Amino acid sequence: MKNIFEVGNLKSNGHYALATIHQNTVYVSGQFAIDPETREKKFGTIEEETLQALKNVEMIVEAAGSKKAQILRMTLYIPDVKLWDKVDAVYKEFFGEHKPARTVVPTNELHFGFKIEIDAIAYI
Repeated sequence: MKNIFEVGNLKSNGHYALATIHQNTVYVSGQFAIDPETREKKFGTIEEETLQALKNVEMIVEAAGSKKAQILRMTLYIPDVKLWDKVDAVYKEFFGEHKPARTVVPTNELHFGFKIEIDAIAYI
């Protein structure tokens, strides 16, 4: 087992790894819309936050030796089910023909006031 605690300027802020690699599988911790260069929280529309969080997941997956097309499963946490269609549109454009298994979990609120948090599982 190998843990990844830092990718570029993205770092875990608590007692967790950005990703854990075990037997050629990458488990990515929940990602928010944080700028990977400046570590600034990028609050914006749900579309903007979704795209940034997806890009962060992709960056971590690539650092682990995998790629976007090898993501098997994702969980997306959103504060309101009414955001589903907007999130789905960004997600669809980001992945194109690739369709990982996915769960969207409506919740009351997310840490720091973000509109979305995304975790992933990929293979290497």
